[in-house]
Amino acid sequence: MKIILLENIDRLGKTGDIVMVKEGYGRNYLIPKNKAKPATPGNMKILESLREKEAEEINKKLGEAKALADKISGLSLTINVESGEEEKLFGSVSNATIQDALAQEGINIDKKDIILDEPIKKLGVYQVVVNVHPEVKADLRVWVVKK
Repeated sequence: MKIILLENIDRLGKTGDIVMVKEGYGRNYLIPKNKAKPATPGNMKILESLREKEAEEINKKLGEAKALADKISGLSLTINVESGEEEKLFGSVSNATIQDALAQEGINIDKKDIILDEPIKKLGVYQVVVNVHPEVKADLRVWVVKK
């Protein structure tokens, strides 16, 4: 029996996949639980229209992410911190600190998307990678200066 999956099912497929299953599994479990629909010509047309809409949404989100990445790449953040001798900081500059500085510029990014190998512990200029979208990354210049 050919069916169209309406949700991700382990070891079977992802949403929108057309798969072959045994008659009983499809008729007695997947279809009554609204996890799948029969692969009829009418349902296939509905699936195609949903895929087109989904592709448009993905392209729109990708375009927005590229615009945000350009904006972030054009920024140069300055973070004022207390420091001691030999330009060592009291504490460190973490991805949460950079997130707060970006929020002051009007850019909301999750701190998990700001990639630092290790927290910044010295004064200087640093290049930080920001994951804006799974396919789009931006380079942010961060200046860590003495208060």
